[in-house]
Amino acid sequence: MELLLASLLMVAGQVGTAHPDVSFDQLVQASLDSRNAIAQQAGPGSTAAAEDHLRPAQKQDPQKEAPKVKGVYVTAHSAAGARMTNLLKLMDDTELNSMVIDIKDDWGYITYPTGNPQLEALGTTKQVISDLPQLMSTLQEHEVYPIARIVVFKDTVLAKQRPELSFVNADGSVWNNGKDSFVNPYNKEVWDYNIEVAKEAAKAGFKEIQFDYVRFPEGFEKRADALQYYKDDRSRIDAVAEFVKYAREQLTPMGVRMSVDIFGYAASVPAAYGIGQDFQKISQNVDVICPMVYPSHYSAGWFGVNVPDAAPYVTINGAMQHTHKKLEPIGDLKPVIRPWLQDFTASWVKGSIKYGKHEIEEQIRGLKDNGIDEFLLWNAVNTYTPNVSYN
Repeated sequence: MELLLASLLMVAGQVGTAHPDVSFDQLVQASLDSRNAIAQQAGPGSTAAAEDHLRPAQKQDPQKEAPKVKGVYVTAHSAAGARMTNLLKLMDDTELNSMVIDIKDDWGYITYPTGNPQLEALGTTKQVISDLPQLMSTLQEHEVYPIARIVVFKDTVLAKQRPELSFVNADGSVWNNGKDSFVNPYNKEVWDYNIEVAKEAAKAGFKEIQFDYVRFPEGFEKRADALQYYKDDRSRIDAVAEFVKYAREQLTPMGVRMSVDIFGYAASVPAAYGIGQDFQKISQNVDVICPMVYPSHYSAGWFGVNVPDAAPYVTINGAMQHTHKKLEPIGDLKPVIRPWLQDFTASWVKGSIKYGKHEIEEQIRGLKDNGIDEFLLWNAVNTYTPNVSYN
C-alpha cells in the first residue's frame, strides 16, 4: 500500500517504496471534496451510464486452478541476489507459496532484459535480474506461484524521458510529486506501454500480473488546472477504471490473472475521486483485488480505536467488513480479495507497537474471521518475521 508523507519515507527501510506515501485522512478529505465537485458537474444519469460502460461483458478466472495465495513482496535485487536463498527457504518451510516480484519498479525501470525492441528502445530497462528464465525455473522447482508486480502510473523514468506523457509545469519542467513523477492515466500510449511490459512478463511464465499505483498522484486535484497535460472529457475515476478494463481484456487471452493494488480506505468512502480510484469499478474488472490495509496507515479513530497500529486484529477485521460491504453490489463480478498485510514496525506512528509473530497472526485472524484466506506480506527490505503460523 501507499502512505505517509515523504519525510516519513526516510525511515522506510520498513515502510516500503511502493506502498506508503500519503495519509488516509488527507486522501479521504480529498476524496470527499472531489466527489462534491464532480456531483455538481455531472448530468442526470451520468453515473449509471458510466457503470454500464465499465462493466465487463463477461468475467471468467483464467486460472481457476490457482492456489490460495499466501505470499511476500520481493524486490528485483532480492530476487537476483543472495537474499533469495532465505526467501525460498521461507517458502519451503512454511505455508507461504507465492512471491510478488518487481518487474517494473517504483522508479519506472523494467528490471530485466525483455528482448522486446519496442521496450528496450525507450531506455527504461535496468538489468537487475540478469537471467529471468533461470529465476522462473527456480520458482517452479520450489512450487512458488509467481506474480509480476508492475508499477503503472508512478514512473519517474518515463516522465523524464517523455514529458509529454506526464504532467508539465508552466516553465516546461516535469511536475514532481515530492521526489517522484507520474505519467498521465488519460494517455493510451502510457496504457499500452505498461500492458506491453505485462505481456512480456506473462510470456516469461508469471501466472499473475499485479498492477500497483493505478491512480493519479495524491494532491493532483489541487494542481490539475495549473499543469499542462493531455485530458479528455472523462473523469479521473473513469480514466483509471477504463485502463483496468482494457488491461484485463488484453491479458486474459494470455491465460494470466490480473490483480490491482488499491488503497484500503477506498472501501470505506464513496470513491477516491482525487486520485481516481473507485473500489467497485476497479474490482469488477480484475481477477484479484489487493487492498492495502496496513494497520499503521489508519489514523486515530478508525474502527473505533485510538491507535489502529496497536490493534491489528480490530483494524483488519473492520477493514474487511468494509471491503465485503463495498463489493456486495457487483455480485458475480466480485474478485478474489487478497489484502496486503503489515510485516514491519511503524516506529514513526505515535503509540505504535513492535510488529512480530503475534501481530502478524492477529492480522491473519482478522482475515479468517471474515472468510478471507489469501494475503500478501509487505516488508520493503524483504526480511520477514520467523516462526509465524500462516494458517
